[in-house]
Formats: sequence, structure tokens, C-alpha cells
Amino acid sequence: MQIVPLQALASQTVNVQLGGQSSQVTVSQKGSNLFTNIYVDNTLIIGGVIGRNRVRMVRDSYLGFVGDLIFLDTQGDTDPQYAGLGNRYLLVYLEEADLEAAAEAAEAA
Repeated sequence: MQIVPLQALASQTVNVQLGGQSSQVTVSQKGSNLFTNIYVDNTLIIGGVIGRNRVRMVRDSYLGFVGDLIFLDTQGDTDPQYAGLGNRYLLVYLEEADLEAAAEAAEAA
């Protein structure tokens, strides 16, 4: 698990290594929703995905992204808003091992 460093800005772009991938994450607030784009090596993997609390954004391995990203509300259970980015709302990269552990826990439940 890795925290992607975001600031409390309505629109921003972050370049970061995620699971060995040279990634670019853009986040922008439009109305009441926070939208995310993810690029790897300047190739769009997902675009315009609405950030939801604890909901995976990439989901499908055929898109060519190793791992996944989620927003986590550290103080409740609401969807992210830009004013709380980097503090209340964290953007978390989940490695393959994190995803496998979550799948095993879901099967055991």
C-alpha cells in the first residue's frame, strides 16, 4: 500500500511511481464529484472516473495497470472532496498483494 501525495487543490497532477509504473494521476473537482485520470508512460489507463470512498478505480487488469487505486475517508464514510485531500481523504495505491488479501478475506466472509 502506498499513499499518493495530494494537496487540497481543486485540480492537480501528480507524477509518481506506482508498482514500478511511471504514473501520472490527475484529480479535479467538478461540482460535487472528484474525477480521476490515470496515465502510465503517458498512456491513458482510465479517464473521468468519479472518486468514491473505498471503491477501486481501475478494477480490470486488461487495462494494463498493475494494482489499483482507492480513496479512503479517514474520518468517516463520505466520498472525497478536494478541500480534504491529503488529510481527510487519502488516495491509496493497492499493490497486487493488497488486492489478493482483500479477495481472500471476502471469500472467507
